[in-house]
Amino acid sequence: MTDVWSFLFLNGEFAPRQYILDGLTSEQVGVRPAENVHSIYEELWHTALWQQIVLEQDAEAIKRWEQNELLPPSPAPEDEAAWQELVASFLTSSQRAVELAKNGAWLETEEESSNPGFTWRNALEQLAVHNAYHLGKIVLLRQLLGCWTPRPKQTQ
Repeated sequence: MTDVWSFLFLNGEFAPRQYILDGLTSEQVGVRPAENVHSIYEELWHTALWQQIVLEQDAEAIKRWEQNELLPPSPAPEDEAAWQELVASFLTSSQRAVELAKNGAWLETEEESSNPGFTWRNALEQLAVHNAYHLGKIVLLRQLLGCWTPRPKQTQ
């Protein structure tokens, strides 16, 4: 049986999340290929922040969100180390979502939101959809920038 949460957060349906984020330089991730288009860095920063808010109920991150700080102050990371740290943080947080979901009782408890009956299962499902949306945008940005190499087809 497939682990549905690993499928949703780490490796299913489309390219594994690690693969989507591998092989990029800090210069590539800071490019906005057109007007009114976010950079790869902005897309991942936003996605990682929202994941932190949902999974950790992080008060500082929630405050930033409430102040409409939905994107980083710059389209590019400060340096290569900052980019690698963001990637590692996002992937670690994604793995945390999978680990949390292994507790079936926790999944069915109500998440502390304004929606009565809204469970952690609902929160994780919505988070997976949000992540898929932004990761799809990252793949498209990589294609536009000429830095996407599709994975070789696996033979059976």
